[in-house]
Amino acid sequence: MPNETTEAAAIERERQLILDAKARGTGPKLWAYTRLSGPGWLQSAITLGGGSLAGSLYLGILGGVALLWAQPVAMILGVIMLSAISYVTLSTGERPFDAINRHVNPVLGWGWALATMAANLVWSLPQFSLGAAALRQNLLPGLLGSEAVPDTVGKVIACGGILVVCVVVVWFYDSGRKGIRFFEYVLKFMVGVIIVCFFGVVLRMSLAGEGLGWAHILRGFIPDLKLLSAPAKTFTPYISAVAPEFQGFWRSMIVGQQRDVIITVTATAVGINMTFLLPYSMLRKGWDRHFRGLAIFDLSTGLFVPFILATSCVVIASATQFHARPSAGLLGESDENGQPIVASQAVVAKFSKIASARVQHELGGPAFDQMSAAETAAAIDALPVADRTMAAMLVKRDAFDLARSLSPLTGDVFAHYVFGIGVIGMAISSIIILMLINGFVITEILGLESGGWGHRLGSMMPAIGALAPFIWTGGKAQFWLAVPTSVFGMVLIPIAYCTFFLLINQKSLLGDNLPKGGRRILWNVLMAVAILWTGFGSMYAVWSKAHWWGMGGVGIFILLAVVVDIGRRRRGSSGTPQAGGGS
Repeated sequence: MPNETTEAAAIERERQLILDAKARGTGPKLWAYTRLSGPGWLQSAITLGGGSLAGSLYLGILGGVALLWAQPVAMILGVIMLSAISYVTLSTGERPFDAINRHVNPVLGWGWALATMAANLVWSLPQFSLGAAALRQNLLPGLLGSEAVPDTVGKVIACGGILVVCVVVVWFYDSGRKGIRFFEYVLKFMVGVIIVCFFGVVLRMSLAGEGLGWAHILRGFIPDLKLLSAPAKTFTPYISAVAPEFQGFWRSMIVGQQRDVIITVTATAVGINMTFLLPYSMLRKGWDRHFRGLAIFDLSTGLFVPFILATSCVVIASATQFHARPSAGLLGESDENGQPIVASQAVVAKFSKIASARVQHELGGPAFDQMSAAETAAAIDALPVADRTMAAMLVKRDAFDLARSLSPLTGDVFAHYVFGIGVIGMAISSIIILMLINGFVITEILGLESGGWGHRLGSMMPAIGALAPFIWTGGKAQFWLAVPTSVFGMVLIPIAYCTFFLLINQKSLLGDNLPKGGRRILWNVLMAVAILWTGFGSMYAVWSKAHWWGMGGVGIFILLAVVVDIGRRRRGSSGTPQAGGGS
C-alpha cells in the first residue's frame, strides 16, 4: 500500500508539472515533455532492430539513395496510428484489448492479440541471429569466432549471454516505478549508442576521399512511387547491356526485391507488436488524458527522430558501398597487388542461385530440371558478362560486409568494433522489448493484472529466438532472415490499424472525448491513408508468398469478423444485454 501511495504521488507530480509548464508557455512545456518522455523510447528500441537494419541495408543495395524516402514515409504513417492509439487509451484509461472486444469486435481484439504474439516470436529469430553474429564476427572474434572454439559452443555462449542480459533488464521492469525508469534509461542509452555508431560511419565516409554527394542524397527523401514498378535508374545502363530478350527478367527480379524491402521497412517501422506495447506502457506509467500532448511529443522525438537518423545513415552507407556494384571476386577481379580476388563459398552460392534463375529463364523449367550440377555450372560460366554482372550486383550482402567494406576508410577497429556495438545494441534492445510486449499479451489473454509473475513468464516466450543461429545456417546471409520475417509481420499490421480506426470512432467508448468536426475528419483521413498504404503492402505480401491460400485465409478472417458483428448487432437490437453498449 505505501508503494502504491508513493507511485500515485509521483504520477500526480508529473501531471502537475505538465499543467504548470503549459501555463508558462511553449518552451517550459517542451522541456517538461522531454523530462517525462519514456514510451516513445520503448518504441524506438524495438523499431531500431534487425528488421530496420536489414531493410536499410537492402534499401541502399537495391535503390541507392533513391529509396531513402521509404522509411520516413512508413514511420510518419506509423506515428499517426500510434498517436491515435495513445489518444484513445489516455482519453478512456481502458485496457485496449478489453475495449476492442466490448466496443468493436472480439474477432479483431483476439486477432490483434494473437497476431502480436506471433509477431513477437517470429521477430525474435533475426534479433538473436543478428546479435550472435555481431558478437562472434565483430566484437569477440578471437573468443567466440575462432577455429579453436567449436561453432556450436560459440553460438551457445553468444546466445546465452544475450538472453541473460535481456532477462535481467526485463526483470527490472516489474520492480515498480523505479524499475520502469531504470528500464527506460537503459533503452535510451542503447538507442543513443546505435545512432552515434551509424552517424559516425556516415561522417567518416563524408570526410574520406571524394566524400558524399549530399545534394543527390537529399533528393532521395522525396517519395518516388515509380520504384514500386521499375528498377532504380542507376541500374539502367547495366540492364541495357543485357540482350533485349533477357532485360525483362532482370527488371522483374530487381522490382520484386525492391517491393519486398519496401514492405520490410514498412513492417518494421511500426509493427503490430508496437501497437500493443504503446497503450500498455502508458497505462503502466499511470498516464491519463492530461498526458495526451506528451504522448504525441514522445512519439515524435523518442521514436521518429532516432529512427530516421539511424536508418538513413545505414541506407547512405550501404548505397555508397554496394549499390550497382558487383560483389567482389565473382567476375575475375584482382586486388591492388594484381592477385585474383577469391569470393567465399557463401558468396559464390548466392551468385550461383541468381545466375541459375537466369539460365532457367532461358532454357525453360523442364530442360533446366534435367541438367546436372556440372551442366548448370557450365551454363552459368557461359552466360554473357552483362548477365553475370547483374547477378553479382544482386548478391545478398550481410550487414558485416558493410562493416568490412569500411575498413579502408575507418580502420579495422572502428569498422568492426564500433559497428558491432551499434548492431548488438539494436539486437538486444529489440529482444528486450519483444519480451516485454509478450508479457503484456499473456496477461491480457489470461485476464491477469499487469506485472507480476504472469507478465514475467510471458516475457520468456520470445527466448525461443535463441535457436535461430542453430537453424538458420549454411551459405545464406543470416541477416536476410529479417526480411521474410518482416514480410510476415506486414501481413498482420492492417489488423491493428483497422481496429484502432474503428475504435477512435466509437462514441460508446470515447463519449465526450470523441474527436469532433475538423479534428475528426483529419484523424480519419490520416488514418485511412495509413491503412491504404499498409493494406496494399499486406495484400501484396500475402499474394506473392501464399497466393490463393493466403487470400483465402484473409477472406475467412474478414468473414468471421463480419458474422460476429452481425450477431452482436442482432442481440443488441433484440434487447439482449451487450457488454459495452455494442459497436
